[in-house]
Amino acid sequence: LLSFLYVFSSIGNIPVNAKWTQNGVTIAGGHRDGGATNQLNGPFGLFVDDDQTVVIADSGNNRIIQWKNGDTTNGQVVAGGNGAGNGLHQLNYPTDVLIDKETDSLIICEQGNRRVVRWSRRSGTTQGEILIDNIDCWGLAMDEQRYLYVSDTRKHEVRRYQLGEKNGTLVAGGNGKGDGLNQLNEPRYLFVDRDNSVYVSDVSNHRVM
Repeated sequence: LLSFLYVFSSIGNIPVNAKWTQNGVTIAGGHRDGGATNQLNGPFGLFVDDDQTVVIADSGNNRIIQWKNGDTTNGQVVAGGNGAGNGLHQLNYPTDVLIDKETDSLIICEQGNRRVVRWSRRSGTTQGEILIDNIDCWGLAMDEQRYLYVSDTRKHEVRRYQLGEKNGTLVAGGNGKGDGLNQLNEPRYLFVDRDNSVYVSDVSNHRVM
């Protein structure tokens, strides 16, 4: 949902009579599940850059893999890929990823390590740094002021963080698990629009808030 809405909003105004091709095309993976660079294993969140490069949270392979526009043969591992673990050179079940253009880095939610990490996109990068820990994160979003939004599936809440801070500000949920309008139940993917409204896929309530 995050990445779809990101792409949708970046297109601008779409004519009322616009039509989409009925058949999709594979742009990444499609060679059964596996760990080769032409395969994916349980991909979750993805982010599309301005040049149509796609970065994908390849959860089953504990890596972030990048696919360039037009290259459907192989992707490039840009974070993790060193087995599941909690070392700074490893990822453990990443569920979402976005690109922070200001620092040319990847921000990654690692559900398996209960942390949010940042990896530089510059060549030669071999490890990341921890931005937020002790959080059951699943989804990420960033607004135009570079505030980071993170969903927490255990606390059933969404918090907004200025990069570098650890506690954040509650923006949605946080009133226990439930289906009230002030509650969430396993929030996952997020999107923030230009007015700073936050959209949340509220999985176990089968709704979008």
